[in-house]
Amino acid sequence: MTFPLPAEPPLPSGRFEPRGDVEVWFSDELPDDLVELWPRLLESADVTGLYPFICWRDDPHRPEDLSEVDAIRLDAVLAADFAEYRRRRLPYWSNPAAADVLPDSVPDDVREYVEPWPHDPGPPFESWPGLAAGGADTGAGVSAAQAAQRAVEELLGDEPFVHTCQLALVPARRSADVPAIVGWAAEAPLPLLTALLRSWEERFGARVVSGFGGALTVSVARPPLDVPHAEQLALEHVLSTADNIVDDPPTPFPEYANGLVGRHQWRFWWD
Repeated sequence: MTFPLPAEPPLPSGRFEPRGDVEVWFSDELPDDLVELWPRLLESADVTGLYPFICWRDDPHRPEDLSEVDAIRLDAVLAADFAEYRRRRLPYWSNPAAADVLPDSVPDDVREYVEPWPHDPGPPFESWPGLAAGGADTGAGVSAAQAAQRAVEELLGDEPFVHTCQLALVPARRSADVPAIVGWAAEAPLPLLTALLRSWEERFGARVVSGFGGALTVSVARPPLDVPHAEQLALEHVLSTADNIVDDPPTPFPEYANGLVGRHQWRFWWD
């Protein structure tokens, strides 16, 4: 079943396509005025139930059953995941000489072409510290729509492949569910990622902006403002399993965490 398109703001030409049990509207081309259009679409989504998303219409897709996301107990899942992650990584974290040894994840046939990784001391936690507290809402910061608009502008300026994408309007209860509904098909564990996105939406004012190829972009209205807060959040990013978090390119955990302080855009990708 298709849905009525909003009269305002004006939309370019496009068409509906099925994604599982729902219909998603895709523009024929990415609108020239997308930066101005985005916050208006996002602000009206509470009324229309339609969330904007930048993607490739013809990407392979596997819509996810949201009941699987509803069943995830995020704190418990991440606690178990961190215990296993720490068990595997601790030999490298505790031994600076391990900087001269490539991790087991590097395939044998490419090892001779890869420089040794810099030493990573890992997260400053011996056990799961719990979910990071939400970003401070001082009333003087940017809104979720403003943060998303900035992220769209940066994406259009920095990512050449985005100009081959389409704008999608996705019927959803919240922005965090959009990748699962569209069926964004990366190597990401989509139920866990969607649960994380829901939690980040509530705690940090996060909004999903784009998902094409193996990359996902998220805007953030209330990022962490100090290093201890950012370290706890960075651990959640690590446990998303995204390849670019500390692994690609190799980035010591403290360096990655420091980079989250005040950052209004998060980018994840899976190879």
